[in-house]
Amino acid sequence: MASVAQHQIQKFHKDGFLVLEQFFSAEECDSMRSQIQRIVAEMEVPPHCRTAFSTREEEQLQAQGSSDYFLTSGDKIRFFFEKGVLDEKGNFLVPKEKSVSKIGHALHAYDPVFKQITHSPKVQELGRKLGLEKPVVVQSMYIFKQPGIGGEVTPHQDATFLHTEPLGRILGFWIALEDATQENGCLWFIPGSHTNGISRRMVRAASGASTCVEFVGSEPAYDDKQFIPLPISKGGLILIHGEVVHKSELNSSESSRHAFTFHVMEAKGTTWSKENWLQPTPELPFPLLYT
Repeated sequence: MASVAQHQIQKFHKDGFLVLEQFFSAEECDSMRSQIQRIVAEMEVPPHCRTAFSTREEEQLQAQGSSDYFLTSGDKIRFFFEKGVLDEKGNFLVPKEKSVSKIGHALHAYDPVFKQITHSPKVQELGRKLGLEKPVVVQSMYIFKQPGIGGEVTPHQDATFLHTEPLGRILGFWIALEDATQENGCLWFIPGSHTNGISRRMVRAASGASTCVEFVGSEPAYDDKQFIPLPISKGGLILIHGEVVHKSELNSSESSRHAFTFHVMEAKGTTWSKENWLQPTPELPFPLLYT
């Protein structure tokens, strides 16, 4: 991997994202893919995904089960499924490995392969080049973007979900474990859109509410013409500013688009919102990126 130059860092500050091709080796990508295969092979379908939809009340319980499963996933390795892959009894309608949408949100803490990648010397060096003094890892996710059914991700800013005061303290690392193309759902960005703050926040709902989280504010209507696609080869890294607007389209191709992504917060002089869905726990305080 070539060292990151100062002009690239400047480009990141200007655009709100930076593409670094061949940041990770093919071997590193393959080690993550084979590790996730092992994890999926041992996966149990969570109980809330198995209950049959019948009465309204059971449906609400199911939704509550899903929300609890999501809300308490910050310090665990948990499974989230594509729509329509399970029947009403919770049995797979497609091969198990093709059913998972993502796995989160603490692979970086509990899995040796993903931990090693997250804290790899080149990631730490990049953090230092970006001037991060006390970066902590807040979450990680393995995203499958399954062929034919990998859903679109509508335009959003990561800080909507991971709010800090002040803003500008969240940074995403997005690693392509397979080539990401326009056909299989690569990321699209609006360059320079990280300078206008955020218009929407996802917050924990009051206890007893029917949903576990709610949105405050609304996502503006973005002009499709403003987005530019960022296809990237296997092993490439995209740095994502917490407030840059980005999206990905439905994967209508025959090939998956696996990615491993994690978010870092500059903890120095920063407050993590108590209203964020994700909260550090006694079992897992946010680990420091630098080892």
